[in-house]
Amino acid sequence: MKKGSPRILVFASGSAEGGGSGFEELVEFSRTEPAVLKAEIVGAVSNHARGGVYERAKRLGVKFIHWPGPFAAEDYRNLVEKLFRADYVMLSGWLKPVRGLDPARTINIHPGPLPEFGGPGMYGHHVHEAVVRAYQEGWLKQSAVTMHFVTEEYDRGPIILRLPVSIRENDTPETLAARVNEKERAWQAYVLNLVAHGLIYLREGRVRCMHSNPYRMLGIEEVK
Repeated sequence: MKKGSPRILVFASGSAEGGGSGFEELVEFSRTEPAVLKAEIVGAVSNHARGGVYERAKRLGVKFIHWPGPFAAEDYRNLVEKLFRADYVMLSGWLKPVRGLDPARTINIHPGPLPEFGGPGMYGHHVHEAVVRAYQEGWLKQSAVTMHFVTEEYDRGPIILRLPVSIRENDTPETLAARVNEKERAWQAYVLNLVAHGLIYLREGRVRCMHSNPYRMLGIEEVK
């Protein structure tokens, strides 16, 4: 990795049995030629000691930290600023509340439309079940992959991307999840790269985009 590249710390819960695919794809996208994510993944943090995130980190040669909590602001800052000296934090399936971090340098990815399908308890299959139910009831036409800057209000930070994902008539929560997850993995590294290199940023609580960046077509305000 080029000297001076942004340093990114990934928080990913996964599970005791698996998970961590989003984290793995971030690492892989940072190692492609050319790199999709021009940054260094300096570590992975999970609340599961020997789960999927641990196994993937070990295989990829990325430093892993098991963090069972408590999830206090001071502990978050110690991990990010002192232990890993990270420039940015990516929450890729992190299911714990976040406190004490700079919202402009902390990004989350969510497998559904926000703010409608966010908040405590709305993660993973719970999101897809609620989305399919809303579609069947006739008041929702599509799902979304949502990326946002992270505030201390769960899933309420300023939205960077809300990428529509069609819901098909025969979709189940499982089939929808597979399609959403595919798009999550494809877009996560790309959007994170734009943030890490200052092409998308947070200023005065609003998401901004550099004028020359074509990403503005997704509805992000331009800076002129």
